[in-house]
Amino acid sequence: MENPAGTFPGSGDLSRKVVAVAAGEAHTLALSGDGCVYSWGRGMFGRLGTGSESDGHFPVRVKFQNSELKFIAVAAGAYHSLALADDGSVWSWGYNIYGQLGVNGENSSAPQLLERFLELGSPDQSKDELDINTKAPWKICAVKAGGMTSLAIDNLGALWMWGLCPQENSSGDGGLTFASSFSPIPVWDFHGHTVVKVACGNEHVVALVSAGETYKGDDLVCYSWGGNGHGQLGLGDRESRVHPEIVETFNQDIPWTVYEVACGAFHTALLTHRKRPSETLESMCWTFGLGENGQLGHGTTQSKLVPEPVKELPQPVYLVSVDCGLFHTSVVSSAEDVWSWGMEKGLGLCPDASFTGTDAGDAISPRRISGDGMRGPKFHDPVQISCGAAHTVVVAHDGYKLWSWGRGRSGVLGNGKTMDCFTPSMVLWPPLNEDFKQEELNSTVGEEDKIVDHKNSDAGSEMDKKLSLATEEMKLLQSKLSIMERYASILHSSIFGKPFEEQDIPISLQNSGTFDIAREWENMLESSDRSKLVRLELFYRNMLAGVKDKMMKKRIQELIKEYLPSSTQEK
Repeated sequence: MENPAGTFPGSGDLSRKVVAVAAGEAHTLALSGDGCVYSWGRGMFGRLGTGSESDGHFPVRVKFQNSELKFIAVAAGAYHSLALADDGSVWSWGYNIYGQLGVNGENSSAPQLLERFLELGSPDQSKDELDINTKAPWKICAVKAGGMTSLAIDNLGALWMWGLCPQENSSGDGGLTFASSFSPIPVWDFHGHTVVKVACGNEHVVALVSAGETYKGDDLVCYSWGGNGHGQLGLGDRESRVHPEIVETFNQDIPWTVYEVACGAFHTALLTHRKRPSETLESMCWTFGLGENGQLGHGTTQSKLVPEPVKELPQPVYLVSVDCGLFHTSVVSSAEDVWSWGMEKGLGLCPDASFTGTDAGDAISPRRISGDGMRGPKFHDPVQISCGAAHTVVVAHDGYKLWSWGRGRSGVLGNGKTMDCFTPSMVLWPPLNEDFKQEELNSTVGEEDKIVDHKNSDAGSEMDKKLSLATEEMKLLQSKLSIMERYASILHSSIFGKPFEEQDIPISLQNSGTFDIAREWENMLESSDRSKLVRLELFYRNMLAGVKDKMMKKRIQELIKEYLPSSTQEK
C-alpha cells in the first residue's frame, strides 16, 4: 500500500524534495528543496550540464562554479537549460546556435554565468531608483525557456528575451522575422505594468501581465505575439504580431482570471479560475492553435483561432498545473488525477515510437493517465506537471516522488531504462550519488563516535567504498533489467500487438513467484475476446508455417548430405 505523503522515508528532508521540474525535447531538470539542480536524459549539445554529451539514465546533480549557490528556478528549452540562483544570477548550458545561452560562443556542456545581466538595469527603472524605493538590489526573479528562446522576469516585473526572438523585419513594413540575440533584450511594450508569468513555443510568446502597475492577484491580462500561422496567439486570425496584443477572451470584463500558461510547438493552453470572491474553487483549461493531433482536447483535429474551454475535463475540479509538449497537453488536478490529450493517446510520442494495432491513434479528448494496478491511479498531493517533446513528468507526494512516461530513449524518463513507457514509471529519486552519501553516512554514525575524528574518517572511507560498489552493482542490474524488459516487450508485442506492461504479469507469478504455464495459458484464452484470439491464431499459424518450412529445408539438406557421399563412392 502506498504510504501517505509525509510518512515515507526522506519526508521532510529538503534535499529529497522536488520543488520544480522542467522538460526539454529529450531531457529533464529537477530542482530540489535545498537549492540543487539535477538533470537526466539526452546529453547531446551538453544540455544536461554534466560536462559531457553523454546521456543520463537517472538524475545526476549539476555542478556549478560557485558551489555555495542555492537555486530557486529551472527552465528547459528544446536543447538548452537555464537555472536561476537566489542571488539573481542566471546560468545556462546546452545548445547556443541562436544565442539562447545569452553568451557569445559555442554550445556549452557545463553551466555558464550569464554575465550580461550583471551589466544591465531594468528597462522600467534604474538600479539606483530601485535601491532607493525598495532597499533591494535589482535582479532577475524568474526564468523560462521554450524552443530556441530564453526569457526572464526581473523584480520590477520587466520581461527580457534572448535566443531566437520575434522582431520587426528590416523593410519596416511591420512584418515579422526571427533574429538571433546573444544578449538579453527588454520587451518595452509592458512598461508601467508587471509581467507575472510567460511561456513560449517554437515561434510565439504568451505573457500574463498585471492590468495596473502592480499585480493584485486577480487582475492578470493575457498578451500574445510572434508567429501565428495556426492561430496559436488566440487573436481570431492567422496573422503574426511583432508586438504583444491582448487576447480579448480574457479581458477584464469576464468572470474568469488566468493564472497559468503553457505553449506547445504551435498551440497554447491556459488555466483560469473564477474571480474572487467565489463560493467554489474550480478552474477551466482553455486551448487554441494547431489541433491536428488532438492537442487542443476539443474532440476534433481542427485548429482554433480563439481560446475554447476543454469541456470534457471533470467539473468542478481545480487544476494545479498545465503544460504542453510539442503536440500534446497535460494537466494535473487537486483531485490527484492527470489528464492528457494529443499525439499518440496523449503521450506525445512521435510516430517512430508509437503504439501498434488497435491502440494506435491520437487522443482528441482528455484521457485519464493512471498508475498501474500496484500503485493505483492517483498522484497524491500533486505539485507540477511538465511535458517534453514526447514525454511527461509529474511531481507528486508533495515533491517526494516523481513519475514519468512517454518516449524513453536516451534515459529521458529517469527510471534507469531506455524503453518507452505507456503508463507512469517511477523516476529514480532521490538519486544514490555523492550528494547523498554523506547524509547516509551521518545517519549511521552515533553521537559517541563523533568525538574521535580519525574513527569517523575511517568509517566514512569504508562506507564510501561500500556505497560506490553498491552503486556500480545497481547500474549493472539496471542494465540487465533493461535488456530483459526490452526482450520481453518485443515478444509480448509480436504476440499480443501491444507493449508489455507491469499489469500483464500473471497473477499467480505476482503472488507466489511460481508460474503454472498450462493454467495461465488456459486463463488467457478464456479471458481473451474474439479479436485477440484471431490475432493469436494468425501469429501461431505463421510461426507453425515457419517451423514446418525450416524442418523441410533441414530434411532436404540432410538428404543431400547423405546422397553426396554415396554417389562419390560409387564413382
